[in-house]
Amino acid sequence: MPDTLVTTPSSAFLGKLRAIVGDKGMVEDAQARAFHQTDWRGLTMGQAAAVVKPATVEEVSAILALCSEHGVKIVPQGGLTGLVGASIPVRGGDEIVVSLARMNRILDVNATAYTMTVEAGVVLQTIQETATAHDRYFPISLGAQGSCMIGGNLSTNAGGATVLHYGNTRSMVLGLEVVLPDGRIWNGLRALKKDNTGYDLKNLFVGAEGTLGVITKAVLKIFPKPKDVATAWLAVPEPKAALEVLAGARIAADDNVTSCELVHELGLDGIIEHIPGTQRPLQGRHTWQVLMEWSSTRPIPEDGESGMRPRMETYLAECMEKGLVEDAVIAQNEAQARAFWHIRESHAEAGRHAGPAVSFDISVAVEKIPSFIEACNAAAVHAAPGVRPRPMGHMGDGNLHYNFSAPVDVKDRAQFAPTVKILDRVVHDMVAKFDGSISAEHGIGSAKLLELEHYRSQTELDVMRAIKKALDPQGIMNPGKVIRVDPAESAQEGSLMR
Repeated sequence: MPDTLVTTPSSAFLGKLRAIVGDKGMVEDAQARAFHQTDWRGLTMGQAAAVVKPATVEEVSAILALCSEHGVKIVPQGGLTGLVGASIPVRGGDEIVVSLARMNRILDVNATAYTMTVEAGVVLQTIQETATAHDRYFPISLGAQGSCMIGGNLSTNAGGATVLHYGNTRSMVLGLEVVLPDGRIWNGLRALKKDNTGYDLKNLFVGAEGTLGVITKAVLKIFPKPKDVATAWLAVPEPKAALEVLAGARIAADDNVTSCELVHELGLDGIIEHIPGTQRPLQGRHTWQVLMEWSSTRPIPEDGESGMRPRMETYLAECMEKGLVEDAVIAQNEAQARAFWHIRESHAEAGRHAGPAVSFDISVAVEKIPSFIEACNAAAVHAAPGVRPRPMGHMGDGNLHYNFSAPVDVKDRAQFAPTVKILDRVVHDMVAKFDGSISAEHGIGSAKLLELEHYRSQTELDVMRAIKKALDPQGIMNPGKVIRVDPAESAQEGSLMR
């Protein structure tokens, strides 16, 4: 907990807050408030002085101006699906949670210009479905897409399964509207692909996790809708073979490989056991498996011989002859493809039921993944005998969710906690050795606050603090997250999934 005194805002302040958002905008039901103060896995619980849901950017502006005047701290909040505690109030009762859930309108779809303008509270799946209704495609795809909101996706620079081909969320943004900590509104909703007029302000706020301002609207890129999609589940002898399969696939598919996901057998075991309706795509047990998807915006050819699926069949047959693939199945229809993806996207949910475990969201250069896995597995097992590594993740872009199950005789989180601390250092030291990143797509939040300071250079930290002080001199925006303005301030570093 920070050293600074936690002082609950006065009743007069709360009255002014109510006057801004009205009764509909004040969350007072105890169960609803608890929802806004707890991370989705129930591992971290906070306490807020108030929870408000503004309906317009003008209300957000008035809230921030009021908080700036009184020095009250603010926690911006989207769909509460984050994994590093960035949207949870951690100070003990003096923060105001500002949920963007009521700001959920699609404002414009321009299919000709391939843009969509949305409010920050629009659920990601709604954006996907709206694009589809206009014969377009929004490529950010996450396991939590049915509940996460685009404002949170932007604030964390979310990744997902299609970064290999389309890029991460930052790549999807043309313009933003942001409310600054003092309540001023920056209108940067320009749908321009070229704008070379000084600093690119929008990129300050994308990935800042609500520490510099509140994103309220965005102009997003949308894309041609894929019409010809081939999805395969493969078994490979080792990660190095998976890397070679991916490299060759990019040529065989005319660089239309849209996803390449690495799956470990232990992770698959947990999904089959805990997620109803799932089944193994392949017969037998295979330590290393890959989910790969190719897609084209061209319709499936009438001859049936030159589309994605037959080309994928030919390529995988060649890989099997070379010993790079042990077994494979290509989805016969969209339902089977969805079933494959359901398995991949169920890792986090299965992890909630599979006993003590820890996951690291890390990245290294794609070509280093096989050697990193080999070195990191060896170091982890040596430092923490009995732990069971099961790395998986977005192999196509270098992002691994490096999971470890507790030893079989360890049955609860408290017993596993000392081992988690050991693994923190082992994994992150190995990431540093391989010139990687300790956070690939989940962000820093409170869970990795001290880890960021440990691994980033003093120069980088100084620049981050300078930006924070310039935009938020009072330090009211999402305190205790991402960066400490005063390095002497104590920090609460959560033990969340990392």
